[in-house]
Amino acid sequence: MSINGTLIEDRFIEVPGGQIFVRQWQPSQIQSCAPVIMLHDSLGSVAQWRNFPLQLSEQIKRPVIAYDRLGFGLSSARHALPSENFIVEEAEVIFPALCQAMGITRFGLLGHSVGGVMALTIAAFQNEACEATITLAAQAFVEERTLEGIRAAQQQFAETANFNKLKKWHGEKARWVLDAWTGSWLSSAFRDWRIDPWLSHINSAVLVIHGDSDEYGSIAFPRHIAAGVNGRVEQAILQQCGHLPHAEQPEKVLDVIADFIQPPASTPIH
Repeated sequence: MSINGTLIEDRFIEVPGGQIFVRQWQPSQIQSCAPVIMLHDSLGSVAQWRNFPLQLSEQIKRPVIAYDRLGFGLSSARHALPSENFIVEEAEVIFPALCQAMGITRFGLLGHSVGGVMALTIAAFQNEACEATITLAAQAFVEERTLEGIRAAQQQFAETANFNKLKKWHGEKARWVLDAWTGSWLSSAFRDWRIDPWLSHINSAVLVIHGDSDEYGSIAFPRHIAAGVNGRVEQAILQQCGHLPHAEQPEKVLDVIADFIQPPASTPIH
């Protein structure tokens, strides 16, 4: 399928534990072949990024790749709930398998919410391969605001109409998706989680985007992340913006990302 000259391709890739659904956007003009790989949030999927990956690929003139984690969207179902080390496991096990299957040796990362945490963790493991890391509304530790937001969402999804909205994206996996999110973040074992062990290992350029009205975390999160990494770092605190910067202020987010990535001046590849 092609939209506005951008080729969109879907595939399934075998990884430890099952198959993951992968979608790639390939713009007609390319200034860098290194893709930006997107990691979704705790209730997310490829489909829930909507038009953002297409717009991103067109603006930065790079391939963009997004995938459903195991248990989400169109990927294989999971039955056991994630362990408390699920973030590191994504970085150590699933992401390398994805890159190997697709022949990816250089990449950028973009993650939303816990996907942003995963992007930072992957960047720490993949220093030589990762060119840039972008986070949207990523957590740095567990705030009381984080827990309050999750508890409020848990109550909302107790209503059938709201839960059916989740089923739209995840089908029969929706209950697992919800339980995986709330069970992980509300557990006592996860209360002391922090991104700190990985920040000092990140040498790629990092862009931290956060809304000043994020219902799941204060601006202490982006400040903490920015203070802990080694390489070039930029922060973008968006005014009157909540937990979905790419949906609430897409044009602003796209412009900030494009300015940050600064693709090299070269003749476009057709």
